[in-house]
Amino acid sequence: MSDELKHECAVAMVVLRGTTVAAGDYGGTKLSLLMEKQHNRGQDGAGAAILSNNPNPGEPPYWIAKSASATPLADILAAIGKRFSHKEHIEHKNEGDSLCGLCDLCGKNQERIFLGHLRYATFGKNEVAFCHPFVHESSELAHTVLLAGNFNLTNARELFDDYRRHGSFPTSRSDGYLICELIAHELTQSHRDSEDGRLRASVSPCETPIARALSSALANADGAWTLCGATGDGWAFATRDPCGIRPGFYYLDDNVVAVASERPAIQAAFDVPPEAVKELPPGQTLVVSPDGEVEFENFHPTTQQQRSCTFERIYFSRANDADIHRERKALGAALVPQILAAADAPIDDIFFSYIPNSARIAFHGLLEELFANVFSHKEHKVHKGGKNLPRFGEVAVKDAKFRTFIADAAARREFYKHVYDVTYGLVRPGRDTLVVLDDSIVRGNTMKNAILPMLDRLGPKRIVVASSAPPIRYPDCYGIDMSTLGELVAFKALMNLLGKEAENLLTGLTRFSGLSGDTPQPPNPNPVNPVNPVKENPLAELYARFTEEEHCAEIARLLTPPGMKAEVKVVYQTVDNLRQCLQPPNRPATNHEPRTTNHEFGDWYFTGDYPTPGGYKVLHQAIKNYLDKKNERSY
Repeated sequence: MSDELKHECAVAMVVLRGTTVAAGDYGGTKLSLLMEKQHNRGQDGAGAAILSNNPNPGEPPYWIAKSASATPLADILAAIGKRFSHKEHIEHKNEGDSLCGLCDLCGKNQERIFLGHLRYATFGKNEVAFCHPFVHESSELAHTVLLAGNFNLTNARELFDDYRRHGSFPTSRSDGYLICELIAHELTQSHRDSEDGRLRASVSPCETPIARALSSALANADGAWTLCGATGDGWAFATRDPCGIRPGFYYLDDNVVAVASERPAIQAAFDVPPEAVKELPPGQTLVVSPDGEVEFENFHPTTQQQRSCTFERIYFSRANDADIHRERKALGAALVPQILAAADAPIDDIFFSYIPNSARIAFHGLLEELFANVFSHKEHKVHKGGKNLPRFGEVAVKDAKFRTFIADAAARREFYKHVYDVTYGLVRPGRDTLVVLDDSIVRGNTMKNAILPMLDRLGPKRIVVASSAPPIRYPDCYGIDMSTLGELVAFKALMNLLGKEAENLLTGLTRFSGLSGDTPQPPNPNPVNPVNPVKENPLAELYARFTEEEHCAEIARLLTPPGMKAEVKVVYQTVDNLRQCLQPPNRPATNHEPRTTNHEFGDWYFTGDYPTPGGYKVLHQAIKNYLDKKNERSY
């Protein structure tokens, strides 16, 4: 992706459930591998925790390390390694040459639950205090909670206020801290009620205390989450939101349960095939008891449609997942007819490339489709009589080590243009049309200020910028850092097309949605309620006033920098093609019947069709913020 759009958070959990003796720090090694294989998903911080199965009184029941340095993952992996080396020295001294002395599974204080997290900040600062795992301390092990997650809540402020109204005093506004405290509160309350001999009224069908606590704590939460955690007395859990927005996968055998945000991480860490790794069921909680029994419990009896985030398929998740690799290639192939129409030149006079590096797999699909078309007599007519094979190569190379500390603003802008460099001699000046494939165009700043000026130096007759994703017309509020409308190039194009009418039309939308006052009061969103009280897409009618061609032409005009010699065209994937290219992930096989859910990938940032009521609330607030000229989060 040419725009700077940081990755999602990653969770990792390893729970030892067997009695097999493994030399060395087996759990710590596997946790380190899961985190290393997901290092693409977090740059702001990292953390890890290890829980003992039978802690000694007077000692903490867990070990924890966090880092928010420039190299957080390296810090955490070093801390885990250092800890193991220290244990190895002590146990080797005590046990002589016996490898059994190195094994956590053999001792009374066996370390059984290993929890890790890589953080990208959508809330809070880049400080250690905001790094996961979060901890709720208690003198009762059953009420000590450790929590790590990949999540974002649209109603964290409402949950914070509600938590205070119950008489609690939160010491942080971090949503991770808040969820951890809510779970601990429910565990404590459930314990008190059971001591009083009362049964709490609850919509949760869960049987285990930790699953009931999760269900109650998140009953009014609106947003997306994949959570992993543990209690001090040895229970471990993992759960996803009812819509399955954020990804989560698990693997289990007789000796271990593993959970991670990406399937290939588990495959690599445990050397298992793709079919051995299952998708964590949306709206369910995976529970591992202290003695290693595994259960899946429904989060809520309401059946909801699964709406997994399509950006995971397009960009966030690593492409070594078999399904994602196939889907990205399909996205590239689907663009070929639009690209050839926009290029409007013989195949001999088109040079194909991509913008490094995340669009590489989609580019492979585009090339395969091109070569297939060249050998099709029917398609030769589309190519206007071209006789040679398609020409392709890497024309844009990002200089990863490029840095500038020049204070003058004008000089910084000049240096910014040279973050990318070009390969000369591939494009024939004045003759060739240059096609560059990107996986998404969100804001367009890098495209306009760095990439297009750089490509123009090659002297192409025309530049076609193709996006394997549709135009991003709506804000996201489930973890991706694009919650303000004014930064989206597709929305800017809409405002330009509307012209002088734009502000009046948007003002009318906010008045209709009830957000015209200073203090908006939308209905309290509840993701488990099948009735959406605020489902309204106020921008849909405005976008519908213009054709896709008109919208793309205006985006191309916005992206064209001053002084550009080459003609610039923009091609976007269609939503219909996107949906056809994506395949639903495999459903898990569990020891309980999984809930029946209708699955389709979530594409609300393209269509405005949000999976929860909070999404529409955020959309309305984003419109109001734009009119008020507030460049801030809409939730």
